[in-house]
Amino acid sequence: MTAIFKREFKSCFTGMIGWVIAAVSLFFLGLYFTNRNLLYASSDFASVLYTMTMILLFLLPAISMRSFAEERKNKTDQLLLTSPVSIPAIVAGKFLAELAVFALPLAAAVVMPLLLQAFGTVSLVAAYSALLGYLLLGGACLAVGTWISALTENQILAYLATFGALLVAYLMNGIQTMFTTGNLLAFIVFMIVLLVASVLVGVICKRLAAGAVVFCAGAVVLFVLFQLRPAWLLTAFNAVLSALALFEPFKDIVGGMFSIPAIVYYLSVMGLFLLLTGQALARRRWN
Repeated sequence: MTAIFKREFKSCFTGMIGWVIAAVSLFFLGLYFTNRNLLYASSDFASVLYTMTMILLFLLPAISMRSFAEERKNKTDQLLLTSPVSIPAIVAGKFLAELAVFALPLAAAVVMPLLLQAFGTVSLVAAYSALLGYLLLGGACLAVGTWISALTENQILAYLATFGALLVAYLMNGIQTMFTTGNLLAFIVFMIVLLVASVLVGVICKRLAAGAVVFCAGAVVLFVLFQLRPAWLLTAFNAVLSALALFEPFKDIVGGMFSIPAIVYYLSVMGLFLLLTGQALARRRWN
């Protein structure tokens, strides 16, 4: 795992991607810090990190898009999969390298609350709690991008798919508000999700019948719930949307409501998508 981590981290800065990510991160971090904290004499450093979340939608897909897609494009993935390194070690090495590239520019953010402390009263606990939440948010987004990168050999496609997934997660709170207007709308959306899931099952199993069985069984269950317990359907729908709202726990942290559930949520998202990445690699190893 250490060798893979070093290889991936060095490759980011051998090319332009690592330097561009660092430069863009530092530019916007310095811009928002100057604008919000220095010019307006505000001690709320967490608001700087909250503003940076929009920049993450563009930066993080650029970090994760090359992790496995580049290996497949260069035909080095088989060499990697047949090396005497376990799949969890491969996934962990690449993910930690991506996280290091993302975290490196944040070294400047560690100093910024101390600069504010020198000129006034600043809550360092709130500032560094927000910084930890920001790092965990970035890690969760990178885990999603790593999984998407493992599914394709086209880096541009991996970037666009990751950007789209993160954008949906970013707007999920508004989407949830829009979709809580009725049970019928929740039923329709669940049917669309079920159709997509059935197609994925058919592709993974390489059997159309498996996808058809999943869709039919799921459609029956959803129809029965819609007829007998529509409130359950809407409650489950809202719960699913809340789980997909990747940026919402960080908003709570920025608002001074840092909690253990937020940490557990981001760690769970990282674990889930890294596990899915490992499963995608395992299927390709044996195919």
